[in-house]
Amino acid sequence: MTTRWAEEVSPDRVWAEYPRPTMVRPDWQNLNGLWSYAVKPVSQAEPPAAWDGRILVPFPIESPLSGVGRRLRPDERLWYRRTFRVPDSWRERRLRLHFGAVDWWCRVWVNGVFVGEHRGGYDPFTFDITRAVRFQDENELLVAVQDPTEGGQPRGKQAHRNEGIFYTPASGIWQTVWLEPVPQLCINRLVLRPELNGLRLRVDPSGSDDELGVVAVARAEGREVARVTGPAARELWLRISEPRHWSPEDPFLYDLEVALVRRGEPLDRVTSYFGLRTVTLRTGEDGRARIALNGRTIFQLGTLDQGYWPDGIYTPPSDEAIRHDLQFLKNVGFNLARKHVKVESERWYYWCDRLGLLVWQDMPSGENHSPETRLQFEVELQRMIEARRNHPSIIVWVLFNEGWGQYDTERLTAWVKELDPDRLVSNASGWTDRQVGDLVDVHSYPGPVSPPPEPARAAVLGEFGGLGLAVPGHTWSTQFWGYVMLPDAAALAARYQRLLQQVWQLHRVSGLSAAVYTQTTDVETECNGLLTYDRALSKLDPAFLLRVNRDPSAPWPGRFLSPPAFLEPVTWRYRITSPPEGWYDPGYNDADWAEGSGGFGTYGTPGAFVQTTWSGPDLWLRRVFTCPDPVPENVQLLVHHDEDATVWINGVLIAQLKGYTTDYVAVPLGAEARAALRPGTNVLAVHCHQTRGGQYIDVALWMPNGEAGNPGPAEPGLNEP
Repeated sequence: MTTRWAEEVSPDRVWAEYPRPTMVRPDWQNLNGLWSYAVKPVSQAEPPAAWDGRILVPFPIESPLSGVGRRLRPDERLWYRRTFRVPDSWRERRLRLHFGAVDWWCRVWVNGVFVGEHRGGYDPFTFDITRAVRFQDENELLVAVQDPTEGGQPRGKQAHRNEGIFYTPASGIWQTVWLEPVPQLCINRLVLRPELNGLRLRVDPSGSDDELGVVAVARAEGREVARVTGPAARELWLRISEPRHWSPEDPFLYDLEVALVRRGEPLDRVTSYFGLRTVTLRTGEDGRARIALNGRTIFQLGTLDQGYWPDGIYTPPSDEAIRHDLQFLKNVGFNLARKHVKVESERWYYWCDRLGLLVWQDMPSGENHSPETRLQFEVELQRMIEARRNHPSIIVWVLFNEGWGQYDTERLTAWVKELDPDRLVSNASGWTDRQVGDLVDVHSYPGPVSPPPEPARAAVLGEFGGLGLAVPGHTWSTQFWGYVMLPDAAALAARYQRLLQQVWQLHRVSGLSAAVYTQTTDVETECNGLLTYDRALSKLDPAFLLRVNRDPSAPWPGRFLSPPAFLEPVTWRYRITSPPEGWYDPGYNDADWAEGSGGFGTYGTPGAFVQTTWSGPDLWLRRVFTCPDPVPENVQLLVHHDEDATVWINGVLIAQLKGYTTDYVAVPLGAEARAALRPGTNVLAVHCHQTRGGQYIDVALWMPNGEAGNPGPAEPGLNEP
């Protein structure tokens, strides 16, 4: 399986874009393209005498686009070789060799001179190779890589056996390799900290010199709007009058030019960009904290973005392919992407900055089962934050996912806040919350839930959904799965709309600040993406997705005689002790029963919309509803029960439901049940029995119309931004 961009990839046309858009210099040399490669036992420490063939960098060796397509075993070492020439005009400058990312342990030689090594699969690194290069002729570059994948290092979802939620490894070079000439004294790093009326800026130089200074100029659409001068390695304040704030609705970016000077003479110059935005928590009058962007609360709706490609695995086939995925999310009404246990190249975040897509950035997970692996985890965690912190789109760091390798949560959460005090931190997304950080983050499949509200932490739903649909001709394997597999696009649309209605109600009633749907695309055997894995089809019509995602009042497909809790407040009479015989009859007097809003249950039950807590073994419910004349023919139950539920209409037993569900399900009514309905006033009665685990009950009467708004598979139909 390939994407359409794979056809455009060639040895002389492979990732030609400048790889570091947050700190740009005009002179650079791209080393992507065909390299020689060889796979040898790790016991062989010397470079190979003969090479196995050619590999297309920067695609990992396991990927089809690499031209190799084989897995690297833990007992093997992958060798790379290529030659390069250095322009003579660079002779008076220092030469740096940059790697965007190499998975995992990398050692590098230039002309036989060892120039350095690096451990870490997701962060960029640089070697100064000035002493090793020759300007008069070709230079030889050798790279040796070992990648145990499951050896304890941070690896995200890479696994030797790709099945379920774990996928094909991506070993070796998987981001751009490039050369850059820099002055003897140069700008090493920019640290940008935006506020609403300006930018805090620090320029770290490559050397120590008390006479080094900085001149920074901000421009808006070519017009200078601010200028500051000051010492290097100190935080400077670049004040912007009449600031224009960055947001998903208006992702405005200022251009930034920074010069390093000594006694007024320029030594180095780089260009960058920034967006003015803040992300904080605001606690409302209801005592619930919510996420605020630029001082205003914002509801975030996004997708879980795995960052896998059928042809490049970790490496997208092109820059345009990245833009396609992100533009699709924007076009269909999302304002958030949760980058899931993977760190992308800077180009991915650049497009999020440009398009206005908020980002929650996960730390890639590892086992963290020893002091050595925990140290490596923390080293890579710090590198991730330092390498990506200048992107305004990133607003949340996610420390752990679902308890994978989780340890010392309180200490590490505080450390991340110290490293980057300008963003929010989720201490653990899903199930293993340690009551620290800025978010209480739960997962629920397929139906959404909201964690209990807190005054100092915002409630978010880090994962939900996972609705599966396999599109013939667009699956990676004949074996596929989803959290819930659906038979066709119409069923997928109806179920998706139901989930989104629940999400919007959780936002309105419970104060939910964000929800992340699983997921952007299919990935290998997982078929729960909105896009197929090859990105050829959107499984749902983009116009339908836009309407459901953006409009919290988007009509439900059909009408309700008695609505569910996720659509509107519904009042029931209830009791938790056994009622007398005939309690389900219309004439029974329930005046002494308690009154509460549906649904009833405990927080954390999958798919539950709990408005009234019920934690005992049994619950009895009654409510009155009105039926039109004539009585409709197509009435169904819409019910979420955990566990056994029995339902009556006007004293007639209409359903006995065993076990439990994890979401609302439709239950067609038989002729006898429909006959129990009558024009005017009716009584709906329910008994639910619970034995263990989560518990929840909500029952609605629904008249579906079969319409979901042109939901079938369609070309994504993306427009140029």
